[in-house]
Amino acid sequence: MVSLTLRCSRRAIAANTHNSSSWRLMHTLQRRHQQLHQSCGRLRAAATAATTTTTTPAIATVPKVYANWSDSAIARRNMSSSSSANLVAVAESRRFMIDCFKAVNVPEEHAIAQADLLVAADYRGHFSHGMNRLEMYINDLAINSTDGAAEPQILKETPSTAWVDGRNGLGAVVGNFCMDLAIKKAKTVGVGWVCAKGSNHYGMAGWYAMHAMAQGLVGMSMTNTSPLMAPTGAKEAALGTNPLSLGAPAANGDKFLLDMATTAVAVGKIEIQRRKGAPLPDGWAQDPEGKVTNDAELGFATGCLMPLGGSELTSGYKGFGLGAMVDIMSGVMSGAKYSTQVRKWTHAGANSAADLGQVFIAVDPNCFAPDFEERMSDFNSRLRGVTPTDPSKPVLLAGDKEGNNMKAVDAAGGIQYLENQLKTCSALAEKLKIKPLSFI
Repeated sequence: MVSLTLRCSRRAIAANTHNSSSWRLMHTLQRRHQQLHQSCGRLRAAATAATTTTTTPAIATVPKVYANWSDSAIARRNMSSSSSANLVAVAESRRFMIDCFKAVNVPEEHAIAQADLLVAADYRGHFSHGMNRLEMYINDLAINSTDGAAEPQILKETPSTAWVDGRNGLGAVVGNFCMDLAIKKAKTVGVGWVCAKGSNHYGMAGWYAMHAMAQGLVGMSMTNTSPLMAPTGAKEAALGTNPLSLGAPAANGDKFLLDMATTAVAVGKIEIQRRKGAPLPDGWAQDPEGKVTNDAELGFATGCLMPLGGSELTSGYKGFGLGAMVDIMSGVMSGAKYSTQVRKWTHAGANSAADLGQVFIAVDPNCFAPDFEERMSDFNSRLRGVTPTDPSKPVLLAGDKEGNNMKAVDAAGGIQYLENQLKTCSALAEKLKIKPLSFI
C-alpha cells in the first residue's frame, strides 16, 4: 500500500512538472512545424502566444541560466547578482535567428523552422546545438554550400518506409519533413521508417523524437556527421559524433527523452569550453598523438573526440560500435556519404555539400501491449524512485535535466548566453545589417 502511494505521488509530481509552461512551449514549437504549410499569419500568431508564455519579467531573485552549467551550479548563482544585462528573452533569441536566416535569402518558412529548432536547444540547455551553431549555418548559406530554399523530395516509398533526398536543404527543413512523413505512416500502418540523404546538420536529435511524442508515438532519430570520433586505438577521426535519440510519451505529460552523441561529448561542448576559456575533462578529446588532452584549443584543433566511454580500458569500444551502427543506419542505408567520405565542417563554412544521412522512425505503441503510457509512467517512477547516493540529488531520467532548465529559463525570463556567444551575434548583426539582440 505504501509503495502504491509513493508511485501515485511521483506520478502527481511528474504531472505537475511536465504540465508547466515550459512543456507547453515545447509543444507549441513542435506544433508550428505541423502548420508550416499554412499561412505565415497563423505562424506569427502562434509565436505571439509562445512569447506570452515565456517572457515574464525578470526579477532580482530568480536564477540565471548559464551555458553548460549543472543545476547545482545554477542554484549556487541564485540571487548572487541582480544583473541581467545579457539575459535574452526566448522570443528575442528566435527573432534574431529568423532575421539572420532571412538576411541570407532563406525563405521565411524555412527560417522559422531552423530558428525554432535552435532556440528550443538553448531553452532546454543544449547550448552546443543552439545559437552556437548559427554562424556556421549562416556561412554555409552565404557561400551556397547549403541551399536554404531547397524542398525535400521522396525518391521511393512503401506504406511503412520512405527514401528521401534532402536536396542539400537546411537540416531542420529536411528533418521536419521526414519525421512528419514517418508519423503519417505510423498512424496508418503502425510504423514509419524514413531515411534521408542529401541533408545538412539537423540540430539536436531529440527535436524529432519530441515531434513524434507530441502525436502519442515513440520517436527515434539518428544522423551521421563530419568525422570527429577516433575509433578505439586510433589517432585519426573516422566517424562523426553520430547522435541518436529515443522519445517515449508517458501519462500526464511525462516522458522519457534520450538525446546523446556516441562520442564522449558533442563537438559543440568542446566549443563551449573554448568560449568559456575552460579546460576539458578527462576522456573528452585526444591530442595529435592519440593521447587524452585537457586543452580545449588543442582538442578542438585536433578534431579527434573520444568515443562514448573514453579509452579502451573504460569501454570506449562500445561508443565506437554505437557510432558505427548509427552511420550504417543513416549514411550507408540512405545512400548518403559516410565515415571519412563526409566533408569537414568549420565556422567559416564548407566548400562542398555535406550530403549527410539521417533516419527518422515513428512507432505507434498501441500496436503492441495496451496501456503503454501508463506503463511508461510506472517505469519512470521506478527509476526516479531508487535511493540516490546523495539525498540532495535525486535520480534524473533522460529529459529531466532539460525540463529543469526550461523552468529556470521561464523563472528568469530569458536565456543567459556566454559573453563570447554574444560577441559573435553582435558581429553577425553588423555583417548582415539586421537588428542586434536586445536584452531584458
